[in-house]
Amino acid sequence: MASLFRRAIERRLLADVPAFAAEGLQYEVILGSTAYGVSTDDSDLDLVGFCVPPKTQIFPHLRGAVPGYDPAPKLFEQVQEHHVHDASAAGGDGRTYDFNIYSIVKFFRLCAQNNPNMLDALFAPRRCVVYSTATGETVRERRHLFLHRGAWPRFKGYAYQQMHKIRTKAPTGRRREIVETYGWDVKFGYHIVRLLLQVEQLLAEGTMDLERHREQLKAIRRGAWSLDELERWVAAKEQDLERLSTRSDLPAQPRHDEIRALLLRCLERHWGELEMPSLDVDETTAALREVRDAIDRVRHRL
Repeated sequence: MASLFRRAIERRLLADVPAFAAEGLQYEVILGSTAYGVSTDDSDLDLVGFCVPPKTQIFPHLRGAVPGYDPAPKLFEQVQEHHVHDASAAGGDGRTYDFNIYSIVKFFRLCAQNNPNMLDALFAPRRCVVYSTATGETVRERRHLFLHRGAWPRFKGYAYQQMHKIRTKAPTGRRREIVETYGWDVKFGYHIVRLLLQVEQLLAEGTMDLERHREQLKAIRRGAWSLDELERWVAAKEQDLERLSTRSDLPAQPRHDEIRALLLRCLERHWGELEMPSLDVDETTAALREVRDAIDRVRHRL
């Protein structure tokens, strides 16, 4: 399938997008309700991906900048465009897109932080992958490398943000219609449940199936739960996840050495060999890390 991001640029639907963002595109995936298996005919499409920008955007010293003397150069991090409407899409019926295309460096950093949206991009169903190069496939195949127990506080924080919006945000547009129909914003509610069920999979199984709970999520969007039921469910689930997070086999911290090595290998695949120290993680360091993680897992189970 052709890149929807590139198509939007070709049709002049996106403004002020650097050419290298499209030329260096490596991975593009549909997220949101489509990836969770709960989309409707009028759902917008959320597109997330990453690109490899020019070398000078990642290694600014190559453009002659002297760290500590010259002002810090502004580096490319992402293209973010919302509510981009393509009237010619969907057989002339039109479709609206949200685009978030990241520099590969920022994408890796957010994945290492276990940002829920970035992990969704890596674990999205294959049918949602719109475009992927050999580099994109390598990152997707190594997606489990990014996981650690820090996923729990990160996903919990996102879920709390959704709950705060339910309680405080004045609904407008479609949101107002949802609240008038069900008495509360069931769309925010289903995202809360989704986030907590996803992190439960990560902690318990070390992987994630975005569509596993689609029927439950659809029911919530249809108004099957009240706000009181949601709040009781969240309180109970939070206690379960706190206990699960201490028993999880995931490492306690991000594996930065290995993640950095993967990032540099991806850059070398795109540009050719880099004049940098060996990209291989020292075998002794890696072995010690495995021992440390094993001891850490046992200690948390005691």
